Amino acid sequence: MNTLIAELIGTAMLILLGNGVVANVVLNQTKGKDSGWIVITFGWAIAVFVPVFMVGAYSGAHINPAITVAFLVNNSITWSEAGIYFSGQFLGGMLGAFLVWLHYKPHVEVTEDQGAKRAIFCTDPAIRNTFQNFISEVIGTFVLVFAVLFITGATVDGKPASLGALDALPVALVVLGIGLSLGGTTGYAINPARDLAPRIMHAILPISKKGSSDWGYAWIPVIGPVVGGAVASILHGVVMGF
Repeated sequence: MNTLIAELIGTAMLILLGNGVVANVVLNQTKGKDSGWIVITFGWAIAVFVPVFMVGAYSGAHINPAITVAFLVNNSITWSEAGIYFSGQFLGGMLGAFLVWLHYKPHVEVTEDQGAKRAIFCTDPAIRNTFQNFISEVIGTFVLVFAVLFITGATVDGKPASLGALDALPVALVVLGIGLSLGGTTGYAINPARDLAPRIMHAILPISKKGSSDWGYAWIPVIGPVVGGAVASILHGVVMGF
């Protein structure tokens, strides 16, 4: 399996299970309706565990452009390789979002709350404050990437960095911790493909009375994670250089 296909499959699985648990909690007439934040955070942890375990041996299971940016910054991958990762991640994110919509379509149709409909695709902040929302995404992604770099043993000397099957559980637990501790501000996108690709699908899918895709906010869960990933990679290099 090549990198593009592995990242597409992995990211699609991430979004199908991750946005799927959100749909199960927020949409009307599901059996998981109103089951709460703990269900969502555990669901997202499992959503990370499954694709990392599945495709880690094939692509390193980045499934997140912020991870790819971190490995680009520390010279573990080239720009051309990064482009392949990004392509697979965004295509996979769009596919996963489509599958969530297809699976929950009857429940989307009986849900009147436009915010709930959008929530099964992308994030929005609990309190809208541009600077604070941006900082939340930077910090959350920093924690994820900094932890991943130590888990994988990545270095700054060009050593290949990737996630394998044995890394799936610790990485999933990191994501669980981020959700429980830091996720309440913005919904912890911490992954540009997790937010932007499904947001595009929200905009183009034939969802009745869906409301705005909130493009004014959309840059925060893209740029924030990229900055957080880059800072984590640089600091990891500094720490490992001591």
